[in-house]
Amino acid sequence: MSERAARKETANVVWSGSWVAERLGVELVGNGAPGGDGELRELLGLALRRNPKRAHLLVSNVLGKHVPQRPSVVYGAGFELGLRVRELLGEALARRSVVLGYAETATGLGHAVADGLGVAPYLHSTRRPVEGVVRAGGFEESHSHATSHLLLPEDPTLLGTGGEGRAGEPLVLVDDEFSTGNTVLNTIRALHELYPRDRYVIVALVDMRSPADRGRLTEFAAEIGARVDLVARGTGTVRLPDGVLEKGQALVAAHERAAEAGDGVAAGACAAHERAAEAGDGVAAGAGSPVPGRATCTRVELGWPAGVPDGGRHGFTPAHRATLESALPAMAARIADALDGDARRVLVLGFEELMYAPLRLGTALEDRTDAEVRYSTTTRSPVLAVDDPGYAIRSRLVFPAHDDPADGPGDRFAYNVAGAGFDAVVVVVDSTADTPELHAPGGLLAELAAHTSHILLAVVPSYVPYVSSPAPERQEPPMLPEPLRGPVFSSYEPDDVGWLLQDLSDTELEAPTEEREEAIQSGGAHYAESLPVEYQPSAEYQDLFKAALDLSAARIARAVGTVTETVLAERSPRPVLVSLARAGTPVGVLMRRWAQHRHGLDLPHYAVSIVRGRGIDANALRWLAAHHNPADVVFVDGWTGKGAITRELSAALAEFEGFDPEIAVLADPGGCVRTYGTREDFLIPSACLNSTVSGLISRTVLRSDLVGPHDFHGAKFYRELADADVSGHFLDTVAEHFDEVVDAVDAEVKELLAADRAPTWDGWAAVERISEAYGIHDVNLVKPGVGETTRVLLRRVPWKILAKRGAGADLEHIRLLAEQRGVPVEEVDELPYTCVGLIHPKYTRGATGADGKAVASQ
Repeated sequence: MSERAARKETANVVWSGSWVAERLGVELVGNGAPGGDGELRELLGLALRRNPKRAHLLVSNVLGKHVPQRPSVVYGAGFELGLRVRELLGEALARRSVVLGYAETATGLGHAVADGLGVAPYLHSTRRPVEGVVRAGGFEESHSHATSHLLLPEDPTLLGTGGEGRAGEPLVLVDDEFSTGNTVLNTIRALHELYPRDRYVIVALVDMRSPADRGRLTEFAAEIGARVDLVARGTGTVRLPDGVLEKGQALVAAHERAAEAGDGVAAGACAAHERAAEAGDGVAAGAGSPVPGRATCTRVELGWPAGVPDGGRHGFTPAHRATLESALPAMAARIADALDGDARRVLVLGFEELMYAPLRLGTALEDRTDAEVRYSTTTRSPVLAVDDPGYAIRSRLVFPAHDDPADGPGDRFAYNVAGAGFDAVVVVVDSTADTPELHAPGGLLAELAAHTSHILLAVVPSYVPYVSSPAPERQEPPMLPEPLRGPVFSSYEPDDVGWLLQDLSDTELEAPTEEREEAIQSGGAHYAESLPVEYQPSAEYQDLFKAALDLSAARIARAVGTVTETVLAERSPRPVLVSLARAGTPVGVLMRRWAQHRHGLDLPHYAVSIVRGRGIDANALRWLAAHHNPADVVFVDGWTGKGAITRELSAALAEFEGFDPEIAVLADPGGCVRTYGTREDFLIPSACLNSTVSGLISRTVLRSDLVGPHDFHGAKFYRELADADVSGHFLDTVAEHFDEVVDAVDAEVKELLAADRAPTWDGWAAVERISEAYGIHDVNLVKPGVGETTRVLLRRVPWKILAKRGAGADLEHIRLLAEQRGVPVEEVDELPYTCVGLIHPKYTRGATGADGKAVASQ
């Protein structure tokens, strides 16, 4: 149901602030625009609370905290504000912004704003300290009953590095309402001292500051030299007569005394069920059980996606967002299946700061069921309840805290649930709050049991940040962008890989193979300054790829498992995978999927450029050092040939402290590394094709007129080849074999960890021998192994192919490509590789084949 429809539904209903307005003289005054007062009354009601600083409370009808509302309306309100912020900032600044929401009431709103912004990470403040997570900041909320806010991002550089400016990186601050502006001032003051920046955007459902407060914020912005924009749904002021605080406090005290006489405690459904189970009455634990006159309680296993945080307490990235979106329909289906078929009115009840997860489950449930779904959350905030249609809080449930709060035990509240006629309540908590106190007599579940016939308990795993060893001081050059991700750049899923590259898709970089080879060998150009024309495989070659994949998928899955388990055992329990684009990227994605499938780990994975003779992308390394501990970075490639890139990486990293140059590869036939999945030289099908098996990304480009001193290396996204893309098919086919190779992987890893795996460099020695034996005298023109030979045939001007005598199916595609290009295949005994590709040693234009004659392109 749209928000417009929701407003229509409440038309001609008594305003839920009239009770307070009549008794205390409090007024909501709009901004002077036609209908301004009416808009505010649609958004807000009024209530009273016991608070020494402010007796009245503005109660939002679209926040989903105190007033049950349709989840789509709540989410839509925040999402629309996020769209407005994106329009205000523009695409470039939106990508460099960070969204910060306020606990506890605006954690879900802020997250919805971040979703509307679409491209920014999200963090919310918290009152729950987490052991081992370094506090990145904090501030006070002047009018709240619980004032201290902590900022605990898993990535300590999310908000900035100490003393480092954040020019051009807006901070978007989101709260449900701004009444005085004090909270914003406290926040900006605290964060600006640590991480100064030149732009802030304040977002709220309503801006209710007085003219004097508005002026104070403007003066403060001028004082710190920053631009401050404001985006709000509604604008107005609250007029308070003299003595309103004392009068309000007296009114609260009188009503509380009257209410105390009628309070009672409902017997608990889940608690009673558990006591019955303990007594041995035959009721199975975890099943729904009836309690006379009370509700049944059923625990629902959500299947929350591994690695996705429960909210923004420690940060929530666009990649997390994409993963959650794809998982929501299945989780909503599990909830819908557990509901009674006759439940027509359902409440999804979140828990204090845990607002976003239940909100999104609620929006997905709306799409799944015909029942009327509403959403609200429990809260720390004590508010007076008065059962009057002109009062915003008509009922309240009181129960003890159930998450072992750092500030000690205390009462918690759920408003407008009792007497609201809900047939079922879906209680969503994180695992930290799934405690005996939740299930005890007098606990939340017990209190709910008297007011509904069915309770579902859904527990979201509490996200535990990974705390790595202290990293060296991190420096990030200015204006480095966030990684590119699919589907905007590449056909991979957004969380599969982040490309630390710049998009050169609109630049003409391709040159005919013969022209490139002549320029490269003459010294007139480097191979990374242009791109070969993308090879378009024939139907016969595509059939060969598919057959090769079917034949080797299990062998690849075993190698993926072996190298991944070796990395986890020897390098880091939570490695940051950094693949060398592009041959290493499919391997990095597969390693990430193995870790997730086998261990539930959500490993970061990035792709960077390394260029022979030019080194690794230094700006990409700086970005990595600014966002992760370099000691956790593990570089990944597809295979080794003679070890040139392995040596290049080791030399390049000498200038960067903390990075380990040891590379992990799927196959190491050259004996160049100690972390590998296999040392066999077999066909890895991803080597058979170019971009169409690598997310439709070109090889990387490094050219001075395109890549500046503060730019990432470049690459192209070949969107036009989408119909031929088999990147996802390759990954899925290999991953299907993960379960069947687990035992073999475990046995192999155990053996490898105890073995001497020191590099032998046999491949390099063999290449030197071949170079001299065939009169080439340049090891760069000798490309050993199936993968490298394939590249020679696809991208370079081949002279001849050396094939190990008796090599079978692994060389079928090599023979086909050689036939198409008119290149001879020479059978050789005692070759240390399955095959070796030789680039024409004295190339001039037209000298394509072994006899120096040009071969027509086929």
